[in-house]
Amino acid sequence: MRYSAALLPLLVLLSACSSKPKTEAQIQQTSGTPSGGFLLQPQHDVFMQSGDFAYNPEAEKFIDKMVSKHGFDRQQLHEVLSQAKKLNYVLRLMDQQAPTTAPPPGPNGAWLRYRGKFITPDNVQNGVMFWNQYDAALKRAFQVYGVPPEIIVGIIGVETRWGRVMGKTRIIDALSTLAFAYPRRAQYFAGELETFLLMARNEGDDPLALKGSFAGAMGYGQFMPSSFKEYAVDFNGDGHVNLWDPEDAIGSVANYFKGHGWVKGDLVAVPANGQVPGLANGFNTKYSVSALQQSGLSPQSSLGNHQEASLLRLDMGDRYQYWYGLPNFYAITRYNHSTHYAMAVWQLGQAVALARVQ
Repeated sequence: MRYSAALLPLLVLLSACSSKPKTEAQIQQTSGTPSGGFLLQPQHDVFMQSGDFAYNPEAEKFIDKMVSKHGFDRQQLHEVLSQAKKLNYVLRLMDQQAPTTAPPPGPNGAWLRYRGKFITPDNVQNGVMFWNQYDAALKRAFQVYGVPPEIIVGIIGVETRWGRVMGKTRIIDALSTLAFAYPRRAQYFAGELETFLLMARNEGDDPLALKGSFAGAMGYGQFMPSSFKEYAVDFNGDGHVNLWDPEDAIGSVANYFKGHGWVKGDLVAVPANGQVPGLANGFNTKYSVSALQQSGLSPQSSLGNHQEASLLRLDMGDRYQYWYGLPNFYAITRYNHSTHYAMAVWQLGQAVALARVQ
């Protein structure tokens, strides 16, 4: 835990060089942060008797846990959560995440529509600019974690358009709404809120100032707080882990992939010849290469030493295109459990890499 007197020089420095949101009160504060507290603008007359979660029993249980388990100051937590807002649009967006209707039968171009959201000439050129600007950090991430630049660039491009769309929802509002007003996943989001407040305390951040996605994802790589806890790193060496800093984000994304089984130098996926409509497909399927061959599929290029693969199917509009998915493809799906997502990340990174040398 960092106390305010020790934080002052660091916060002044960060305010000049980081895109992470800071309040004026943080920079000016020089004393008075109690044990178990974090930096925030004082609101001495505000308690949990007011606010959207006033008298909410789950919020009170949460505060009790944070005080007993982590030594937080009860009055400060009342103060923070009394200023958290219940956001109905967050609840609506969460309910929209699960598909309610089955996709239409037969190819309809779903992959082409999804791919077209990300792989456009303008977006690729923005990716080139990002890669060129942070080339040294990307090379160092490859050296340290074994994850190539095109994968990191692809992730950050799909997630936030290289920092252009990082979300405008206060994270405290998003996570409080989902922890205290969304029973279906309340336990998960209460855990994320717990970890978020620990992050804010440890890093000396104002928990009321940080913004991200409607689900509480943060920074260039859109890490949830639990991912921050496990994989975020201080990659620029300034003593502060800041996912709104592109270099820290680059190192953190690379560390995430290393932690989820990325194999340096290995293949990601290989396109296939043939059609196998009778076989189940998806990133979590597993077939022997020989079984796929017996079913009528063959790789368009070498699979290396791989004897097993998942069967990927992309809807090209007039037909289906099949791919062999290899362990590194599966590693990309650990970021988002979607074949379309992982393929878009990989192909966007490849497109940016190609554009850099043209």
